Amino acid sequence: MKRIKIPDTMTVVVLNSYSGADALSIEQRPVPTLGRNEVLVKVAFAPINPSDLATLTGYYGFKNPTPIVPGGEGSGEVIAAGPGVMASYFLGKRVACTGWGIGGGVWSEYVVKSVKGGVLPLNKSLSLEQGALSIINPLTASAFIDISKKGGHKSILLTAAASSLGKMVNRLGQSEGIQIVNVVRRDAQVDILKAEGASIVLNSNDEGFEQQLNDVCHETNTRLAFDAVAGSLTNQLLKAIPNNSKVIVFSALSREAVKASPKLLIFENKRIDSFWLGPWISKQGILKTMLLWKRAQKLIPSHLKSDIRKIYPIQEVKEAISDYKNKMTGGKILLRMT
Repeated sequence: MKRIKIPDTMTVVVLNSYSGADALSIEQRPVPTLGRNEVLVKVAFAPINPSDLATLTGYYGFKNPTPIVPGGEGSGEVIAAGPGVMASYFLGKRVACTGWGIGGGVWSEYVVKSVKGGVLPLNKSLSLEQGALSIINPLTASAFIDISKKGGHKSILLTAAASSLGKMVNRLGQSEGIQIVNVVRRDAQVDILKAEGASIVLNSNDEGFEQQLNDVCHETNTRLAFDAVAGSLTNQLLKAIPNNSKVIVFSALSREAVKASPKLLIFENKRIDSFWLGPWISKQGILKTMLLWKRAQKLIPSHLKSDIRKIYPIQEVKEAISDYKNKMTGGKILLRMT
């Protein structure tokens, strides 16, 4: 590969306290050095995801002492490799990289990552823009369908269904013959999913929503729900699904505690479970993880594609976050690192 000059310093986004986007600053830091089986990634793009917004307020699963560099995933090119055969393999390759573990978040011009799970090779046909969005949502959608198929479910319930993740789950579900019962909170989101081919879309703010949801869940025998909202909506889902069913909570967009009636849990044998992508992936083993990744790469141009609405330079991270929060179902926002 062509030798790339590595500067002494780099531009990074720094979160100085867990108090939201106002606590972000743009700083210059030394480019980090490499250890064994570590690589230096020149980051190209990184998205703003709901998990990133949660990180900014200390609501996510990782809460290291501040200051930290945020950013849950990104894409770029490996321009230097530390000692080790595995590190040498990645030299010169375009990769997707995770935002946690060694090196921390990826809202940075350069980041050090371990080759043991910190970077994944991108297909040559995949753009760096789509590559930046290729880990969290595509693998989560793949996991939901995998869990559904293993449980023998022909129909599943999904909240926040007009999100980028929701669209992916719908496309995969259609290809796998799994009916998706979609729950959104605005009429415009109903229209978005209908245009994508979704056949069942309910608005949680409509009068009679609970009865509609109950009727649909019983008609379709929907016994598995994936809930991104939490709060009181979780209990509404529990009430609607048949006895001996389960709600899996995977996010908390409401920022409220899960609410559930003991009557539903005890007398109707309904259960609440949780899902977090990182621990789920770690339980799958290397072979299955690589198969999931290979399949996701093939499907990103179609079923697992993300709509990108706008790209901001790293220096405008606060404006980018504000834009994303104002229209979270309008397409993804990317940060350009260089």
